[in-house]
Amino acid sequence: MDVLVWLVVIAILVAFVALLVRAVQFTTVHDYERGLRFRQGRLVGLVEPGVHPTFGPYTELRALDVRPSMVPIEGQEILTADGVAAKVSLVARYVIGDPVAAITQDADFRRTAYLVLQLGIRQAVNRRTLDENLASRAELGPEVRELVAARLAAIGVELLEVEVRDVMLPGELKRAYASVITARKEGEAALERARGETAALRGLANAGRTLADNPGLLQLRILQELGASSGNTVVFGAPDGAVPMPRAPGATPPAPAVDTPATRAPRQPRS
Repeated sequence: MDVLVWLVVIAILVAFVALLVRAVQFTTVHDYERGLRFRQGRLVGLVEPGVHPTFGPYTELRALDVRPSMVPIEGQEILTADGVAAKVSLVARYVIGDPVAAITQDADFRRTAYLVLQLGIRQAVNRRTLDENLASRAELGPEVRELVAARLAAIGVELLEVEVRDVMLPGELKRAYASVITARKEGEAALERARGETAALRGLANAGRTLADNPGLLQLRILQELGASSGNTVVFGAPDGAVPMPRAPGATPPAPAVDTPATRAPRQPRS
């Protein structure tokens, strides 16, 4: 009888130990995680990285990854202030600043953060015209961050940075902007050509005035060309009287031509 009693007691102890082993579980919280301990469904606090025991259905330990994450916001059509539809996409980087709020204040804080960022970029783009959005593209990211930071902080999400990835325009607007840029570049090229021609004309005018004030410079220029030439014949154009020609002693200079009726060419009768 005593042996039977002892066998029953041992069986009960073995069953209890087996039940206890199955009920007690160990959860590892890594260094990049934070653990939230729940007891009978109620949050009782955070636990630091390490190995922590939990007891069956009475206690629960949830580990939450708190490393910084990147979330891409795909392009969505947004109307600008002047009624133009443009697709704007961005990239946001965030970190879980308050694990308790992230778990208890929202059912899915990641999806909520995505939707809040979508609303933020819409609000920022709607304030400006298309030209203003293109000119201040680098300012859209910080503005979106300011608009949504408070709403994300309420669910434990700390927004680190927001950058606009792309601004896509409709096809007809792309062609129109390409035409504008082409016309602008052609105008700049024409302006540069006009400046070059003006500079060349100004140089010729200055040279003409210098030669008029100093006739001897043209003779020096002719001598310079003759010295640089390696041939026997040099053809050099110069106006009449610019280069004095030698005359025989006692010769009189030729009289200037006088325009008289006798020297004029006869006019042809009209048919």
